Amino acid sequence: MEFIEYSVILMGMNLMAFPTDIVIRTTAVYLFLIIGLLLFGKKELSQLSITDLVFILLISNSVQNAMVGSDSSLEGGLIAASFLFVLNFIFRRLNFKFKFFRKILEGEPIVLIYEGKLMEKNISKQQITHEEIMSAIREHGLKTPEDVNLGMLEIDGSISIISYYDEKKTQFLRKRKQKFTKKVE
Repeated sequence: MEFIEYSVILMGMNLMAFPTDIVIRTTAVYLFLIIGLLLFGKKELSQLSITDLVFILLISNSVQNAMVGSDSSLEGGLIAASFLFVLNFIFRRLNFKFKFFRKILEGEPIVLIYEGKLMEKNISKQQITHEEIMSAIREHGLKTPEDVNLGMLEIDGSISIISYYDEKKTQFLRKRKQKFTKKVE
């Protein structure tokens, strides 16, 4: 008994293997890109330079064929795009539900400045330049690292700064709230 090649009958398209192949290819490319971005580091995600933007655009163009193979039809593109939405939804749900998964994908905030002192080991490991640190300090209205109580590289790649003034202001507001609460009671 001879195996009938249904793809020949259906105008050269194997309808069962075709979407499966695109789904497998799309998943492989998606995972590859996530791993690649994780290896880049957090800093890259929020601080895109012109070269980073060009790089991302070229990567998306180069992996397009890897996802859909030789099929450049509208259907092939829509299948790949739809499955990217599905993968993104799954990863977001896993990220939300499981702390260990979130830690792998997003990492944890990293201390860059503590009580006015630069944490050189962390700064070096994250490949953050002195100019980037100083820029973040200035963005928060401060002049030097000594003015910073806590500087963190957040999971989204941004650098947050808490000054000594912010901490004193917060303590003052807490005390004022406590006094007001006691008067009301």
